[in-house]
Amino acid sequence: MKQLSGHSRKVGHVLFNPAAANVLATSSGDYTVKLWDVEAGSPRLTLKHTDIVQSLSWSANGSLLVTTSRDKKLRIWDVRQEAPAHVAQGHAGAKNSRVTWLGEHDRVATTGFSKMSDRQLGLWDIRDPKEPVGGFQMLDAISGVCMPFWDDSTQCLYLAGKGDGNIRYFEYEHDKFEYLSEYKSADPQRGVAFLPKRGVNMHENEVMRAFKTVNDSYIEPISFIVPRRAEVFQGDIYPPVVGTKPAMSAAEWFEGAEGLPPKIDLESVYEGEEPTEIPATSKPVSRVPSSSTMLSPSKKDAEQAPSKQRPEPMKEPPQPSPALRSPPPSMKEQTSSIAALASKFDDKEDSSSGEDDTSSFEEVAKPIERHQPRAPEKHTQNTEPEAITRKLSSPISPTKLAAPISPSKPASSAPLSSSSQPLSAGFPAPLDQITLRDIKTLLETQSRTIMGQSEKIAALTEEVDRLKNTIGDRM
Repeated sequence: MKQLSGHSRKVGHVLFNPAAANVLATSSGDYTVKLWDVEAGSPRLTLKHTDIVQSLSWSANGSLLVTTSRDKKLRIWDVRQEAPAHVAQGHAGAKNSRVTWLGEHDRVATTGFSKMSDRQLGLWDIRDPKEPVGGFQMLDAISGVCMPFWDDSTQCLYLAGKGDGNIRYFEYEHDKFEYLSEYKSADPQRGVAFLPKRGVNMHENEVMRAFKTVNDSYIEPISFIVPRRAEVFQGDIYPPVVGTKPAMSAAEWFEGAEGLPPKIDLESVYEGEEPTEIPATSKPVSRVPSSSTMLSPSKKDAEQAPSKQRPEPMKEPPQPSPALRSPPPSMKEQTSSIAALASKFDDKEDSSSGEDDTSSFEEVAKPIERHQPRAPEKHTQNTEPEAITRKLSSPISPTKLAAPISPSKPASSAPLSSSSQPLSAGFPAPLDQITLRDIKTLLETQSRTIMGQSEKIAALTEEVDRLKNTIGDRM
C-alpha cells in the first residue's frame, strides 16, 4: 500500500489506465490532472486545465484521455505529450458535466445541462469534436447530474441520475443513441458503480449489474437481465471482454508503447473452466445488437449466431420433428356435421299436441260462481272475460276491478258474475291465435265499463245522501 502525494488541493477523481499496469490518473482542485507511476510512487505527467476538472475517461488502449471542466470545455488529451489534441465547447449549462469513452470506438459521450437547465446527452467524434454528432439530445428537466456508464459488449450506454432513483439505458447504433428502457426506483442514489462484465451471472442472462448507495446507509445491487429462456451460453450478448492482464507495464507505457489488453472468452467462464485468453485486436466490436435484444424475449437457440472469436461454432440443438396432422375435413363433411349438430336441438312435436294444451304455465282455476240477483240485462255485444289469457299469472277478477257497491242499493248495480264459459270466451279468435291488438281492445272495453260503473256508484252515493237528508228533516 502506497500513499501518493503531489496535488496542492483535494483530489476529485482517480482512474486507472485500462491498458497499462499501475498507471493512475488523478484530478484535483488545483486545476491539474496528474499521471502517476504507482510502483515508483511519483507523478510522471501533468495535464494543466484552466478550471476544476469535473470528469475524465480513458480510451480503450490508454493512449488518450478526455476531460470536462467547469469552464464548459471538452478536452481530448494526448497524455504523453501533455497537451490537448482537441478543445471543444461542451454543454452550455452552469452545472456539472460528465464524460465517458465508448470503448474501442473513436467516440465519447457527455452528459450536461443546457442554458435552460435541461439535461442533455451528447455524442462526439474525437477526430473532429467541434460539434456533437447530430446535436445535443434532450433528456428531461431534472436537476440532478447524469452519470454515464458504457458497456462495450452490448454497445449500451447507462445514465444514472444523481439524486434520483432512475437508471435509463440507450443503445449505440449508426452514430446515435436509441432509447431502450429505464429502471425506476423511489430511493434516490448518491453514487453508482458497475461491476466488470466478467463478474455478471451469465446463467441468468445478466448483462450488467449496478451498485447504488441509498441514504448513505446501504448499497443496493441492481441487475439488468435479458429476458430469455435459453439454457445455453448466449454468445451474442457475451462477446469476449477485457480480462485481468494488462497490455504493458507502466514503464513501457511511459516510454510510448500502446495496445489493447488481452480478452477472455466468457464461454469458458460460463462452463466453470479457467478463463480462455484471446488476443486483442484494435478493431471495434463488430457486433451491434438490435434494440430488440434488450427488450423482447429471446429467440430460439438455433437462431442465435455464435461469437466469431470462439474456436469452434456452437452446435445447434436438435429440433423436434413437426407434429403430423390429418387432412382438413371437406366442405361436404363440415356441412353434414353441422346439420347433425343442429338436429339435436329440433323441437319434438307430439301427435297429440292438438288435443291437449302443453302450456308451461299453471292452469288458472275458475272463480267461484256467486249467486246474486241480476239487474235487467242490457247486454252489449262484447262481454267481459274472466281472464285475458291463460298465460297471465292470475285472472283479472271483476271484484278487483270495481269498487265495492253499497249494500243499500244492491239491485241498482249490475255486478259481473263469474261465468262457466271456457277461458277463450270474449276473444274473437281461439287462444292460440290471440294477438296483442285483441288484448288491447279488450282492455279498452273493460276500462270503459269500469268508468260507467264508477259513474253509477257516484249517482247512487248522491241518492243515498239525499235520502239521509230528507229523513233527517222529517225527524
